[in-house]
Amino acid sequence: MHDIKAIREDAAGFDAGLARRGILPLSAELLAIDEEWRASVGKLQELQARRNAMGKRIGEAKRAKEDTTALEAEGSGIRGEMEALEADVPRMELLLRDALAKIPNLLDEVVPEGRDEAANKVEKIWGTKPDFAFTPKQHFELGEALGLMDFAAAAKIAGSRFTVLRGALARLERALGQFMLDVHTAEHGYSETIVPLLVNEAAVFGTNQLPKFAEDLFITTDGRYLIPTAEVSLTNLVAGDILPAARLPMRVTALTPCFRSEAGSAGRDVRGMLRQHQFTKVELVSIVAPEESEAEHERMTRCAETILERLELPYRRMLLCAGDTGFGAVKTYDLEVWVPGQGTYREISSCSNTRAFQARRMNARFRPGEGKPEFVHTLNGSGVAVGRALIAVLENYQNEDGSIAVPAVLRAYMGGLEMIAAG
Repeated sequence: MHDIKAIREDAAGFDAGLARRGILPLSAELLAIDEEWRASVGKLQELQARRNAMGKRIGEAKRAKEDTTALEAEGSGIRGEMEALEADVPRMELLLRDALAKIPNLLDEVVPEGRDEAANKVEKIWGTKPDFAFTPKQHFELGEALGLMDFAAAAKIAGSRFTVLRGALARLERALGQFMLDVHTAEHGYSETIVPLLVNEAAVFGTNQLPKFAEDLFITTDGRYLIPTAEVSLTNLVAGDILPAARLPMRVTALTPCFRSEAGSAGRDVRGMLRQHQFTKVELVSIVAPEESEAEHERMTRCAETILERLELPYRRMLLCAGDTGFGAVKTYDLEVWVPGQGTYREISSCSNTRAFQARRMNARFRPGEGKPEFVHTLNGSGVAVGRALIAVLENYQNEDGSIAVPAVLRAYMGGLEMIAAG
């Protein structure tokens, strides 16, 4: 959510920021609503003062046994005007709030120009791609051949874009999630958290899934939403709060199922586990003071990179361009893992700094010393997507006979198992 005061102070800068996202100028429209709303608020305050003064005059006249008919008629007129404004002011305030809620965050100046992912900037490449003496298979070919990945059974139960994992692959996915949590909590200072998977409308609004991405969400018959990411639950832990400065930075993590309708992905990644309605992810969320958020963004991204490096999975860090940066972010790093079956890099983590954008929607603040409360900055990132990590392990650790070597860091979580093979 944008600060209307900031738009008043620099309308041209606001419009220039929107232009980087390909959005036409909006400041004149917003400021017109704002001006009308403020004028109505001022008029209402004026009428309230007049009403109070009139009430005092009527009281004095009655005590002096004077005729108050004219004064009471004037007071009645004031009340009538106030009633109209008391209905209009909240309506206009909501109109302004709704307009602001549909506008994406302004981008950091370091974000490269560009319309789509083709303009994203490679900032780092890590690891050596495996050199197979055979043509590597994709994860779904490997999983189905092992008899441990079943798309047909999932479709029978739930339809397309679901997967049933069995045996060692089910345990491997669980091992990946546990490994990630252990690293982030023991080494990176995140606090493990179990959060609701169903949230109210205010929560999804607070983390800017609503109103922009309503079609991507699953909603229940009683008006609650299945979380598309644990970012929603974790970030909203501070909604409406004024935190003491001593509590910052606040770092929390959760391993949860996530649910997305994938409304805009028809025909994309229809084979396998890359784009599912239900998937598992470890989420990282940081709540920090404004001056800490840039450094926290680098730190969070590095925490996610550590997971991929421990798993010895080749990856690259991408700085997203203007056209590819998400609605709420000022700056985003994507980590893309190498998937040899497809012969390309695929996103496995997205780490974003939203600055005060989400905090303003949630009214999440902190008190710096003895000063007035200020909005916190919020950051979120995948630490990492467990299902996609499973895909990457299967494809990077595959053998010619279709067996899968278990990464060394996961063997303790797999009961010492070193190889997953058919039979």
